[in-house]
Amino acid sequence: MNKIAQIFQSLDYGPAPEGPDQANAWLDSHDRKFGHFIDGKWTKPGKTFASDNPATSQKLADITDGTAEDVDKAVKAARAAFKSWSALSGYERGKYLYAIARAIQKHSRLFAVLETMDNGKPIRESRDVDIPLVARHFYHHAGWAQHLARTFTDHVPYGVCGQIIPWNFPLLMLAWKIAPALAAGNTVVLKPAEFTSLTALLFAEICERAGLPKGVVNIVTGEGDTGAAIVNHPDIDKIAFTGSTEVGKIIRQATAGSGKGLSLELGGKSPYIVFEDADIDSAIEGLVDAIWFNQGQVCCAGSRLLVQESIETRFIAKLKKRMSTLRVGDPLDKSVDIGALVAPVQVERIKDLMKRGTKEGAVIYEPDGELPGGTCFLKPVLVTNVSPANTLVAEEIFGPVLVAMSFRTPEEAVALANNTKYGLAATIWSENINLALDIAPKIKAGVVWINGTNNFDAAVGFGGYKESGFGREGGREGMASYLKPSWEKALKAAPVAKSSPHGEPVEPRGRGTNPLDTAHLDQTAKMYIGGKQARPDSGYSRPVLDPSGKLIGEAGDGNRKDIRNAVEAARAALSWSTSAAHTRAQILYFLAENLDYRRDEFAARLKAQTGQDGAEEVALSVERLFAFAGWADKYDGAIHNPPQRMVAAAMVEPIGVMGIVAPASRPLLGSIALLAPALAMGNTVVLVPSATSPLSITDLYQVLETSDVPSGVVNIVTGDSTTLAKTLAEHDGVDALWFAGSAEASAMVEKASAGNVKQTWTTRGLNYDLADRRFEGDYFLARATQVKNVWIPYGA
Repeated sequence: MNKIAQIFQSLDYGPAPEGPDQANAWLDSHDRKFGHFIDGKWTKPGKTFASDNPATSQKLADITDGTAEDVDKAVKAARAAFKSWSALSGYERGKYLYAIARAIQKHSRLFAVLETMDNGKPIRESRDVDIPLVARHFYHHAGWAQHLARTFTDHVPYGVCGQIIPWNFPLLMLAWKIAPALAAGNTVVLKPAEFTSLTALLFAEICERAGLPKGVVNIVTGEGDTGAAIVNHPDIDKIAFTGSTEVGKIIRQATAGSGKGLSLELGGKSPYIVFEDADIDSAIEGLVDAIWFNQGQVCCAGSRLLVQESIETRFIAKLKKRMSTLRVGDPLDKSVDIGALVAPVQVERIKDLMKRGTKEGAVIYEPDGELPGGTCFLKPVLVTNVSPANTLVAEEIFGPVLVAMSFRTPEEAVALANNTKYGLAATIWSENINLALDIAPKIKAGVVWINGTNNFDAAVGFGGYKESGFGREGGREGMASYLKPSWEKALKAAPVAKSSPHGEPVEPRGRGTNPLDTAHLDQTAKMYIGGKQARPDSGYSRPVLDPSGKLIGEAGDGNRKDIRNAVEAARAALSWSTSAAHTRAQILYFLAENLDYRRDEFAARLKAQTGQDGAEEVALSVERLFAFAGWADKYDGAIHNPPQRMVAAAMVEPIGVMGIVAPASRPLLGSIALLAPALAMGNTVVLVPSATSPLSITDLYQVLETSDVPSGVVNIVTGDSTTLAKTLAEHDGVDALWFAGSAEASAMVEKASAGNVKQTWTTRGLNYDLADRRFEGDYFLARATQVKNVWIPYGA
């Protein structure tokens, strides 16, 4: 039989190697030893570590391990460049981004080959996915640079941005970070991953060729200590990090109280849901891309297969057959499906996790066949016979390992999909578009793909919920992450509120006149939890004093158990998020109407607590409720048109349970101004009112009850603000926390919130005048919501 006949007989792929010659020539031109790129110049190499080709274990180059001094030089260069770079017109900045995009396209093959050699991913993926998306991001953000002033009025760049990227998509993650930062007018100090620094260094050369002003982009290579030096540098204004959830939590703690902007794109354990009416063959091809793309080293990898029980046996059989055809080998071979993992340490970590999962009852399937030589190759793996508690189901493996479970009903599919601390992405396969679009909003993830997977575009935001982080990359949301309100820099320190430290009782100077109390009945305020008034668990009450120090009332002294009960009630009321926006608007209007009906009573209570005429504050509170009632059905999303046969619906969703600790000043408006946007967007709330003047909010209980606010949507716990804020920050059932208070307490809140990576807003001891109308709109609405992008097949 001749060779051609043999090929038709076996249908085996022949080798199709990509030549590494140009990449090697580039490395040789640098003597295979690199310093940093700082202030438009290359530094001399310092202490180095090796960057190896994971497929061959051969050293590619020596990379300098950046020191704190190197980082400081880069930050100073970026700071010196910021004034002139940010002063350029958007058009001028856009021209530089456009030039970078063009240069990347001109050298796309060199970038692709170098990426594959350094990272181990198949050349097909580097060539056909990564590098085109890199160019797309710079083109897209070149346009944003020119249109920022129209879209983001009264916003300015942060300044110097510190950016730390992972090793799984080295150049693409660089583009996701640098393109929007430069478009916004920021300057950058970026650290690539220690395993995969080479394409970032090649990118620095592109910046040189494009004539980018010196200091605008600085590349500092190094290991973990280099990244820590960036995070902790006092002259960096924003940190953007992509990597593990564990490191993300450390960064959240390290930046607490610093005032630095922060965006975190962290780990995932994404569900891949296949319903019984799905096109099974298409779903299997999608699954191959979802979990074995880049050897499974993808934060949004569809690593949890959830297949409907009625098709489970057939689906698993077809999947195993497809796994047997996947080719593992030299990543520079264009016929290879699965390349090398990034480093031996990653291979060992995956093997250890599989051993743990097997001990817990998991059954491991690997297709037949031999692995190529080398220490960084693994076969594709299918894991069955697992429960939701199995290590392989719960932990992010970051490798070519798929775990499979079955479900019977759509409700069970949703429960299994959401049974994770992560919330980055999800995939839904069904020929019933009604079913798919019913499931999509129920999945707690930042990206949902319908009948597709791993779709990305610069125009569409990407980012997660829960412990997958906060902030977005790409799209309008990603652009917003690199801008801040221009007026924030003018904020002054807030006046120090007079309060009893740590809730300790204060000796009143006498009995004041309380216009709302009679001489016969005591009106000690209780908590408001689950739609009912409840006595404080502590059994203690706090005195409420007028400005002269006279006692005018008492309020319950809340503790950890009261917060626990309030959070449980708030979580039980999360169906509020699925109520129609019109319904939420009507309830807020009703709340404003009922508050206005009792305006004289509330004004008198305010005067008793503050000594000031309360009429204006009541009027402002009513107006603020009206404002956010009006926003409830208007603050919505958009439809994006990426260059695929799909549209992406950017859906604005509530965050979930929000803790709100109101400022001591403006006892009524301070709470209403924060409560109203949270409710308008569908969140449920645990509110801690002014510690010194809580009676205006305890009087609000009857207004809430008569305004049809569902039980558990608003829960109120009085007590010491800082103590209760710490409890809220540490509670994993709280998804976001807003805190108005001192700089020290704000730092504590941000640091304590790292446990479940909750989103925070704090005043940091600054005077945010909540009476200002700038707080009637997007400022708090954006912080009370998160965007889910749902990709839907569309067009021919």
